[in-house]
Amino acid sequence: MLLQEEQYVVNWLAQYGALPRAQVVRMLQKPAGTAEKILKSLLRRGQVEEISGGYYLGLDSMCKPDQRTILAVWVLLKFIKQVEPMAHYPAVYPSQIFFLKENVGYEIVVLYEGEQSLLRLLQPQEDLKYIVVLPHISMAGSLRLPKVPCLFATVDFQGGEEPEILFYSEEKVHEGILGSA
Repeated sequence: MLLQEEQYVVNWLAQYGALPRAQVVRMLQKPAGTAEKILKSLLRRGQVEEISGGYYLGLDSMCKPDQRTILAVWVLLKFIKQVEPMAHYPAVYPSQIFFLKENVGYEIVVLYEGEQSLLRLLQPQEDLKYIVVLPHISMAGSLRLPKVPCLFATVDFQGGEEPEILFYSEEKVHEGILGSA
């Protein structure tokens, strides 16, 4: 029988595939030592496997990390203290993750250069907001956004284990205050 936190880890890895160990530790919202004990217990019992020398964790050693999902999880982690452990899960394409925060649904959409047209596939609904993750904020000016609130984010890996996540409001982007940042 798995402990509650162990069940969370297995469920997250089942939903998202292989994730960086640092993300799983952060998702647990426990002190690092406690989180590592939970992971060691799962590893010892064969419930999860280390991938790429332990950088990633997955349900089996053949799991392949999905970079869009990993970027979306980094953004999700900015809200994790306000999101229940099981109140986030994979979303419908082109979004990567759906989560509930304060009874409002959010979808995280990761776009790469040249994928601006994917936003046309979104199915906006009342009480739903989008967080559009872009490689650089200057790309936001060329997007045709759905008629629901949108927030933009960039994920910048600066050599550390965890990236810097910057958020931009739709208003700031359209006012041109950001320029071509």
